[in-house]
Amino acid sequence: MMTNKKTLKRQYLETKTRAGVYAIRNQITGRALVAGSTNVQGTLNRHRFELRYGQHRNARLAQDWVEHGETNFLFDVLDMVQPSEDPAFNAAQELEMLVGLWRQEIPCVGELGYDQPRSEPR
Repeated sequence: MMTNKKTLKRQYLETKTRAGVYAIRNQITGRALVAGSTNVQGTLNRHRFELRYGQHRNARLAQDWVEHGETNFLFDVLDMVQPSEDPAFNAAQELEMLVGLWRQEIPCVGELGYDQPRSEPR
């Protein structure tokens, strides 16, 4: 059993984080949050944790979570930044571009969304 824990811990520590675009969608209201992160899986886990324990930083999203319940929300990875060998490749710029494209596809601002203007990826 101890070996299994050590193996799992080592695998976790060796796992590379991936940058990508994600969405949190309310299936009742249609509202969505679309954002990017350099660690997309970790960020989605943080959102779930904060919502479950009433600590989320987005008041509107937190209120809808309480009102509509966890089962009415979808957490999706929409796109991933593809690594490149090109020395001129800028992953942060690529992530920002992908977030912009997905925000055009999924309404997520104003009454239709939870997005709050922010300059850097989450």
